[in-house]
Amino acid sequence: MIYLELFLGFLRIGLFSFGGAYAAIPLIRETVLSYGWITEENLAYMIAVSESTPGPIMVNMATYIGSSQGGVFGAVIATAAVVAPAFIIVLLLTALFKSLAENRVFRAGLSGVKACVAGVILATGAYMAATNCFEGSTVFDADVTALVMTAALAALYFGWGKIFKKGMSPLVLIFIAAAAGVLVYGWK
Repeated sequence: MIYLELFLGFLRIGLFSFGGAYAAIPLIRETVLSYGWITEENLAYMIAVSESTPGPIMVNMATYIGSSQGGVFGAVIATAAVVAPAFIIVLLLTALFKSLAENRVFRAGLSGVKACVAGVILATGAYMAATNCFEGSTVFDADVTALVMTAALAALYFGWGKIFKKGMSPLVLIFIAAAAGVLVYGWK
């Protein structure tokens, strides 16, 4: 039964995840929490680990959760289920792309999807920042250290482009954030 749940859960994520992993995080969150495969706190850790390891976040998370719930076979099923829809869609779109690229309606629909994906990514970032910086339900329950670190990392990321006239690599930001986390939270 767990194998069928893993397959259907991650197939759903793979089918409806437009815009990549960051846009898929709300759907991943909803799915894994509804099945009870992982806790909210462990999900936040898993997102951080998946972001800092090679490979797509969705594949890393599917493999980890599949493995934790159903062993090696569960990992294979969950990973195949999350990857299969994109693989099939890319194959079909590649075959049809030449005629679709010239279609005005298709291009307009794609522009609408891009705007939606940008909004979902922004909402996901705001949600993750809020859940990491505020421990309770009021502003008074704020984790001041997390707020300061978030603000400092955001200022560094956005200020980097102003100073060096070139955007900061996300990998550099991840390493800086990890080092800051070890330095600040390692002492608590």
